[in-house]
Amino acid sequence: MSDRLPGFSTLAVHAGAQPDPTTGARATPIYQTTSFVFNDADHAASLFGLQAFGNIYTRIGNPTNAVLEERVAALEGGTAALAVASGHAAQVVVLQQLLQPGDEFIAARKLYGGSINQFSHAFKSFGWNVVWADPDDVASFERAVTPRTKAIFIESIANPAGSITDIEAISTVARKAGVPLIVDNTLASPYLIRPIDHGADIVVHSLTKFLGGHGNSLGGIIVDAGTFDWSTGGKYPMLSEPRPEYHGIRLQETFGNFAFAIACRVLGLRDLGPALSPFNAFMILTGIETLPLRMQKHCDNAKAVAEFLAGHSAVSAVNYAGLATDKYNQLARKYAPRGAGAVFTFSLKGGYDAGVNLVSKLQLFSHLANVGDTRSLVIHPASTTHSQLDDAAKIKSGAGPDVVRLSIGIEDKEDLIADLEQALSA
Repeated sequence: MSDRLPGFSTLAVHAGAQPDPTTGARATPIYQTTSFVFNDADHAASLFGLQAFGNIYTRIGNPTNAVLEERVAALEGGTAALAVASGHAAQVVVLQQLLQPGDEFIAARKLYGGSINQFSHAFKSFGWNVVWADPDDVASFERAVTPRTKAIFIESIANPAGSITDIEAISTVARKAGVPLIVDNTLASPYLIRPIDHGADIVVHSLTKFLGGHGNSLGGIIVDAGTFDWSTGGKYPMLSEPRPEYHGIRLQETFGNFAFAIACRVLGLRDLGPALSPFNAFMILTGIETLPLRMQKHCDNAKAVAEFLAGHSAVSAVNYAGLATDKYNQLARKYAPRGAGAVFTFSLKGGYDAGVNLVSKLQLFSHLANVGDTRSLVIHPASTTHSQLDDAAKIKSGAGPDVVRLSIGIEDKEDLIADLEQALSA
């Protein structure tokens, strides 16, 4: 191949993969094994001491997973990546490297309901404290910074409302505070938005969603941008201080611009253990090969459906950044010119009961708790994904009682509109 940099679609098919050297297999094999044979005692010692790269045990790394990691890192423009068992696992592993008991991180209030719950409740048992900020008010992030702040966490396209976050503006706040910006890029995928290009230091995904794309495999991934100096101010001892379990190695000093990805693997994944199955890695790799084709169809369909709903008498509001009248349209044009994503919400004039009734009347849309499938999906967040929140918190997160969330698939848009029409009429 020439010296030109491969395009996105080429990377989606080829990045990280080569024909299998033993069999010549062109598709990445599933290395369904727990462990790997060492060449000799010295080889084993060098692997365990982080003096050489290689495979030890599938909880720490696996050749199938390695292809997935390299591919997503290439698509996101990062230096390295680590695949884990789920998006939630990715968030735990990331923050374990950054936070000590009593530390804080700032999170955008508009997040996936499961993340709100994880941050508000589960993380308390680790002594990690979340401070909420309004992604529509960048100054609220500045006001939330304290000496205990160790990270800022946002979503590029927020779940469930599909609102667009001003990544560059919040990145400026993070730089001023001397902390990394973590961006959950699940709803956008790197096809629509590459957060690292806009100042993100760490990107996380639920691979379960658009990257895998077919609703058949759980997975998560962490991408290291290689942009943050972990030695600054002694804030991040997991990376800057000697690691006793590795003979005093300082990860920042030894591994440079992919030190964070290494820390997540050898300190997080090794000890917490949320390993991704090689079979799931294979399924997700297969999904990624068609990501550009799928995401464009998702976005084109979503815009058509949003325009239909915006003109329907039973609908009081449609929150889709791809609509010219939407408050996030300018941000969508800046960050996601190919399309504003495929997940959005709309509000029904009949309130909570109308939302519950609508999901029961739809026939082509599947009523379930997922997004990013080839199939179109629907859910009423107030009674499901965000039900643990009080009414005020539901509204702040974009999941009020009258709100229905759609994840638009790749079916024919006319069929999706017809299904919504019959359900709204019923």
